[in-house]
Amino acid sequence: MGHPFEDSGESVTFDVLPLCDRVRTSCRRVVDAARLVTIDDGALDRLSDHLQLRPRDPTSAPTVEPTTEPELREEEIGPSMLVLALDAINFGSGYHDIVRKRPGLSGSRTMAASLQDYVRWTGPVTPSRLQNLTTSDCSQIFGQELDGGAQEELMVLFTTALVDLGEWLERSGGIADVLTDAAGSAEVFAQRLTDMRFYRDVEHYGGEPVAFYKRAQITAADLSRQIRPSLFSDLHRLTAFADNLVPHVLRIEGVLDLDPRLVQAIDTGRLLDPGGAAEVELRAAGVECVERLASRTGLMAMDIDAVLWERGSLPRMKATPRHRARSVFY
Repeated sequence: MGHPFEDSGESVTFDVLPLCDRVRTSCRRVVDAARLVTIDDGALDRLSDHLQLRPRDPTSAPTVEPTTEPELREEEIGPSMLVLALDAINFGSGYHDIVRKRPGLSGSRTMAASLQDYVRWTGPVTPSRLQNLTTSDCSQIFGQELDGGAQEELMVLFTTALVDLGEWLERSGGIADVLTDAAGSAEVFAQRLTDMRFYRDVEHYGGEPVAFYKRAQITAADLSRQIRPSLFSDLHRLTAFADNLVPHVLRIEGVLDLDPRLVQAIDTGRLLDPGGAAEVELRAAGVECVERLASRTGLMAMDIDAVLWERGSLPRMKATPRHRARSVFY
């Protein structure tokens, strides 16, 4: 029998909860039981004030009711396909210390720029093109060696992710049909993405499931940001996009207190086990901190996540190593 989670006073099993509630509830449970990572609420309040994470004064501008138009326009299909492809390979931070990077770009920005250039030079992304990609193709697209080691491992994973996306889109009738079926719900759209194996971002802690669904959720957010805000009416439902950068920012800001042994492991560049207690506690703490900030400020979790993620590019954030785990989820 699944672990009973409390939701509005009623015991429900993990699988019954909507996708975003699975993330919120299970991450909160991890934080409550965590042994290696703790949250300093006072430091979280100070960070909120420092970043001026406050909702806009409702009297300063007229209220505009959001209009949802989930159907894609013809000219939006190509750009939407590119967003899906970019988020399909939006993982591999555990490999970024060894991948070949473009000058001045991080590992993630190198991979994104490489795929964007490939599309610019060779034409739009389509389901059939994705399904026909090989590891050799990905090696050339992303500029990584098939070295028999970690770079090749990442290219194999990228190939799998992109081929899976092409097959899923073909089965689903294309991105336009998927969005129409989601009927304006980012959460429903994210749930659909979990039909693909690399989007089933669920670990276990204390013998119970812990959901993150990082890339499923960020894909919905990216479609909203890059294609059209009116694609979804429930972006407020999304949680933080659990990776290794937001917890790192929170650690450097003094919000997360880590066990000294975990600090030593991270600072010496030791890879954490994906799905291990330390890695799950770090990701869950990042989600829970953003939830607490959202509750205090009235801002959407996805917007707070973006502020913290951008903060991760500051020199003082880069001066200290962040945790790394070789995972297909971030």
